[in-house]
Amino acid sequence: MAIQARQFIPLLTCIIGIASCGEKKTSLPPQDQFLQHLAAYCGKAYSGEIVTNEPRSDEPDAFEGKQLVMHVRGCENPEKEIRIPFHVGEDHSRTWILTRTEDGIRLKHDHRHEDGSEDAVTMYGGDTSSGGTENRQEFPVDQESIETFKREGLNASLENTWAMEIHPGKTFVYELTRPNGREFRVQFDLTKPVETPPAPWGH
Repeated sequence: MAIQARQFIPLLTCIIGIASCGEKKTSLPPQDQFLQHLAAYCGKAYSGEIVTNEPRSDEPDAFEGKQLVMHVRGCENPEKEIRIPFHVGEDHSRTWILTRTEDGIRLKHDHRHEDGSEDAVTMYGGDTSSGGTENRQEFPVDQESIETFKREGLNASLENTWAMEIHPGKTFVYELTRPNGREFRVQFDLTKPVETPPAPWGH
């Protein structure tokens, strides 16, 4: 059977790669796709486990042996900001704040005491320095955080890079790395929601 001209042109362009051959594409920047993936879990909580914690230390670890739960909670305007409390056992002091900026995404760590007051080391983090991907965004430490770490004598944190990964329907990952080989990763199972934890301290 002969192919009519109006049918042949799309077929030809598909074959030589000019057209997408029906493949669905999005024009959203990867940072917005990343936030969209995360916003799909607003209101839900998930359990995690430490998958990497190197190098090992003889000092007690604040996370080892504790129930680790992330709660995608602050979603009033998820395309602009998402807040994720990170609960470590009965310690409800930590909240990750992701904010969409003009150039990328900013990650800040909001640390509070049980009475709601701010910890001496709080609101540290950094901005993405590249577009990243819809599944992974990296946050090198910013100058404001460096000054905080210096003031508090936390010199090991001066070269921190944080990262987050989301693989919809599978896992979410929080990561901290340093050039000296320090690597810490917590992986959360997005297939099994858990009971919603209490509000983080100060919220």
